[in-house]
Order: sequence, then structure tokens, then C-alpha cells
Amino acid sequence: MAYRPEPPFTHGTPLSSGVLLINLGTPDEPTPSAVRRYLKQFLSDTRVVEIPKAIWWLILNLIILNVRPAKSAKKYASIWTKEGSPLRIYTSRQTQMLRGFLGEKIKSPLKVEYAMRYGNPSIASAIDKLKAANCENILVLPLYPQYAASTTASTMDELGRVLAEMRNVPGIRFVRSFHDHPAYINAIAKNVLAEWMKIGRPNFTTDKLLMTFHGLPKFHLEKGDPYHCHCHKSARLIAEELGVKKDDYVVTFQSRFGKAEWLQPYTDKTLETLGAAGTKRIDVICPGFAADCLETLEEIAMEAKETFLHAGGKTFNYIPVANDTQAYVRALADIVEEHLVGWGSADWDREAAKRADMASMVRAKAIGATS
Repeated sequence: MAYRPEPPFTHGTPLSSGVLLINLGTPDEPTPSAVRRYLKQFLSDTRVVEIPKAIWWLILNLIILNVRPAKSAKKYASIWTKEGSPLRIYTSRQTQMLRGFLGEKIKSPLKVEYAMRYGNPSIASAIDKLKAANCENILVLPLYPQYAASTTASTMDELGRVLAEMRNVPGIRFVRSFHDHPAYINAIAKNVLAEWMKIGRPNFTTDKLLMTFHGLPKFHLEKGDPYHCHCHKSARLIAEELGVKKDDYVVTFQSRFGKAEWLQPYTDKTLETLGAAGTKRIDVICPGFAADCLETLEEIAMEAKETFLHAGGKTFNYIPVANDTQAYVRALADIVEEHLVGWGSADWDREAAKRADMASMVRAKAIGATS
């Protein structure tokens, strides 16, 4: 096997640790061609679609990729900003803020980058960037609070593929989930409370709080995927943090695709039922998303709102994802710091490190190192 070239290294160069945030991904542009590229990579992942490859190849290439890109491109265009994709914008901002928050506590060299599982920047390019910055250890944090094979494990798969092409593999730590981490729960609750300070707290005699998570085919749960349980635990803890009683909130699942049964209750059907039953106001949050995206800004803030109001509801409040709020990024910083034990130090001494690096260079030259 021909391994990918290693970045140049000079003995005596300070070594760093790295943090890599990974989100799901986004098309580069809201155009049919860009969406087609993105969907082909996304829907070709066997973690995402568990259908025999030969059958799925025909369905994907002969039907879906000829029909869906144009429709999806219009939806992406409806949420696109002058800066680009909201998901990429917020992930980039989170990365920048995380550098600052971690820099307040960790004095040893630390680099923070982000990547997308599908699309750009790729995981491979981000790992290359961290290695070029002399990162000998990398902490990988997928931005999926709740573990699922189709998201978290798929990220593990791609990470493994990239590392398999390297001769000098860095030390790797991987955050599996943070669905019940106190800092995450607190950040989501703070985001909701901040919105309620503006619009008023719901009157739960007539109103509901709806927490909607991305759906999965039901057989994933039946075959042992913990995602369903993680979502319900997150929702319960968020409700407790908000002081919301069990009967005052609803957990639903959105974004189903195809004819198979998915995790229930479905978000759209639940909104129809609540609207028809006389529920006056719905406040909706999406705790499973780390950044606003098509599934929150278009599917929920636009389509779901129309569904509820058409069914008889009076007020629909979409509460944006925590995104780049200080509480949410500080929660990420807390999670990162816990997993960086031994790889980052608040007591790092720059001068002592320089002396150690110089001593390393001298020893390397003594045994014949050329750089």
C-alpha cells in the first residue's frame, strides 16, 4: 500500500494536541449539481442506507439523484445566507469560539479545526491540517449529542479510513456521545429560557413544548441502536432543567424518508393532532442538532409551522438551535477539556518546553537524524 506523504518535520519543533469538531455536512452551493454531489456521497454510505448495495445503487443513481437534487436545491436556497450554508457558518463560529475558550484554560499548544462527514471541509483535509501543525494527538468530537450508527459510527468509519492511509498515525480519542452531559443539558435549557424571556413562557394548560429529533428507521432501534433512548433521556433532562412537567412536553422524530416505518411519533403527524385537538401554542426545539440547518430552518421553522397552523393551531414558535451561543460552546469546551486529560496542560511552561525541544533536537542529530 502507498501511504499518503507525511508533512515535513524538524526535530525540536514543538508538538501540539488537536481538537477536531465534525458535523454532518452541507452542499457547497444551493444548486442541483452541488446538492447531487452531496446527496451521492451521503446516500452512498451503507451506515445511512442499509439496503443491499446492488438494489440501492439502481434506486439511488436511476431515480433519487435524477429527481431529488432540484427539489432539495430549492429548499437549501430558502435558508441560504450571504455568508453561505448556515450549518457551515455556525460550525466555523463554534470552532473559533472554542479556540478562545480552551485557550483560557489550556496553555500547552492546542489546535482546533472542524470538518464535515460529507462535503467540505473533509475529515481527511482537516486531519492533514492538524498533522501539518505538528499535532501528535487528536481528540475527535462529532457534533451529534445522541449516538447513532448512521452518524457517530459513520464518522468513526471515515476517520478509520483516513487513518489507514497514514504511515504516522496520531493518537486518537473519540467522544462517543454527550446526550446527558450536564453542560450540554444546561446550554440547551439556557437557550430556551433566553427565548422565553422574549416571548413569554408557555401556558401549559393550552400550550406544549415539542422536542423534535432527526428520525431513523425503526429497525435500527430493534437491532440495538441506542439513539432512541439517548433522545428520550436528553429530552427528560432538558425538561427537568426547564421545570417542565412530563405532560407538558412531547418528543417526536422528523425527516423520515421512504416507505419503511421510522421512529415514532412523527413530528408532522403530531403537530396535526395537536393543532386539531385545540392546542393553542407550540414551542419547538431541536436538541439533537448542533447547528441550524435545512432540517431545522426549512423543515421545522417553515413546513412544520404551516402544518400546525393549518391544523388549527394559533401560535408556532421555532426556538433556534443553540448554535454559537456562549453557553453551548462553553459546554463543548467542558466536554473537550474532560477528554484532553494528559494531552493539554494549564501549567505548561513555554521556556521549559523550549529547552526540552532543543535537547530533543541535539539528541536526534547525535543519532544521525537529518532534520
